[in-house]
Formats: sequence, C-alpha cells, structure tokens
Amino acid sequence: MKRLVDTFDSARLQALLARFEALRVAVLGDFFLDQYFEIDPACVETSVETGRPAHQVTAVRHAPGAAGTVVNNLVALGVQSIAVLGVTGDDGNGWSLRRDLTALGCDLTHLLTDDACVTPTYLKTQDRTLPGLEGERDRFDIKNRTPLPGRVSEALLASVDRLLPALDALIMMDQVPEEGYGVLSPPMIDALSERAKRNPQTLFWADSRRRIRRYRHITLKANQFELAGVAAPLPGASVPDEALSNAAEVFAAQVGAPVFVTAEARGVRVAGPLSATVPPVRVTGPIDPTGAGDAFTAGAAAALAAGATHPEAALMGNLAASVTIRQLGTTGTAAPSDLVAALALWREQQS
Repeated sequence: MKRLVDTFDSARLQALLARFEALRVAVLGDFFLDQYFEIDPACVETSVETGRPAHQVTAVRHAPGAAGTVVNNLVALGVQSIAVLGVTGDDGNGWSLRRDLTALGCDLTHLLTDDACVTPTYLKTQDRTLPGLEGERDRFDIKNRTPLPGRVSEALLASVDRLLPALDALIMMDQVPEEGYGVLSPPMIDALSERAKRNPQTLFWADSRRRIRRYRHITLKANQFELAGVAAPLPGASVPDEALSNAAEVFAAQVGAPVFVTAEARGVRVAGPLSATVPPVRVTGPIDPTGAGDAFTAGAAAALAAGATHPEAALMGNLAASVTIRQLGTTGTAAPSDLVAALALWREQQS
C-alpha cells in the first residue's frame, strides 16, 4: 500500500481546496461569543470607593466561539455556503455574535433567539504587554444555568430536516458539558443519529466533549482522553499507542462510522474502513492549542465533504491545526495558502 506522503501532494491539496467553495455546510451546536479585554498594567488606577485596583481595558475585540470557531475556520478555508443552527439570548452578546456571523457571510435563518436563554460568552482578559499565553489572565464565563427549553430543540430539529436534502455536510459541535443545557441534548443526539442512518449521502460529523459515546452512524472526532473517558488528564499524560488504536477500532465498530482520534504529537488515528495513523506537522517555538480541535474539524470535515479519503481528511485537519496553534493569544484560523505551506513542511518531515 502506498504511503500518504507518496499520494498527497500540492496538486491533490489544491484540487480538494478548489471544491470547498461549492460545499453546502450547516453547523449545529453551541455558539459562544469569545470576548477579549486587553488590559494595560501601566494604566491601572485605584478605585476611590474601595481602594482596590481598577484595571483599565484599552481594547475590546470579539469573535464567534465554540461552534463559531468551526465556522471561522470553514470561512477561512473558502467554504461559502454555511448555515448556523443554534440559539442565543435576547441580549447584547447575542447581538454581537450575530453581527460577527453575518460579517462572515453565514445564513442566520436558523439561529434562534429565546428569552429563556443567555448568549454563552467567554470573557478573556489579557495583559497587552505580554505575548500569547503568558499574557492571559482569569477567564469569566457566562453560561445558561437552566436546561434548554424543549421548544428550542424542536425548532432546531425541524430546521435540520428542512436543510438536510441540500446539505453536503452537517457538523455538530457539542460544547456544553452540563447535560440538557446545550443544543445537543441526549434526545437531540438520538434524533440526529437516526437521520444520519437514513441519509448516508450527507456527511454527519460530530465533536462532543462529554457525550461522544451517545452518537451513532455519525463520523466522530475525539481526542485521546475523550476516547479513553479521562475527564481531567494530568499534564504530560497520554494514552498508550496500542490501547488507543484498539479502543478507536472498537469504538468505530460500535458507532457504525469512522472515528478520528487526535493524539497531539503522535498525530491522528483514523479508525474505520480505511484505518491509518497520520503523522502531525511538527512545529517549533511557542504554541497556543486553543481552538486546534475546531480547526481540525473544519479542515477534515470539509475535506471529506469534498471527496477526500479518511487519511487525506485527517491530514488536512492536521495541516489546519498546525497553523492555528502558532497564532498566540487568539483562536486562530488557517487559509488555503497556509495549508499549502504546512503541507510542504509535512512532506519534508516525512522524507
């Protein structure tokens, strides 16, 4: 059997990327707003009322997060037809999130607003004098503290049914750990699994932090610890190669669909009809892994929808992630030109 490095060259990459523009993709899941407050320590003041430091925000920026990070990456890769399916609150953060998604060219017809919800938001404070992760300070989260109303789930499932006949791919992003508080509740997952079984012509792809084993007939992306059921891995921990490979193959058989398992420096294990281990792009210097899994999902899922094999899709996901981890202090994206450069580096590393 030929090695991937022998068959996947720049021409093959460019051929797949050229098909991205025509893809019809929907992203269903938990859409957050990522909001960044840049703080300048030189401007700190003392509160007259409390005597405590009053840190001064000198710049504010925001972007779609969680499921929105996948959207950011799909757009950067050249996908032009993207429908977003989710829910926001009737609040200022929801307005900002909608404005950002509109600027990306997304179809927001199926992004609901519900008075019982708040728009999930990550408030990230950064010391503007320190680069990348070094400058990150405490994060403040705004999340829904009550279960998602049933009417929202019903409306979103109806939207899936309306869109499905025309879709090349439905990407599901299950971000909220509390069961029933996010879009992808267990009943919603079961309903989508049923639709995936009935519609094999459409790629169903899911990334779930806590409920990965609930999905059936859906191509899954998991990291090594999610596959092994390790909720809080220790720094430097890893799942042994043989155990990882065996667990992935067993899980793929249970799911009835391919499974892509990311394992950091060891690359990606693809389990299913075309099982393979795809080496990563080795990068040097400081990295920021925030959003790397979302970049992988965007690259791999779009590649599959465009006709890539499973190993090819894993490589394209790796290429995208290798670009974004070098963008410090932000949830980055990868453009087609970035993937071309990353592929050249990867091919050199395999020789």
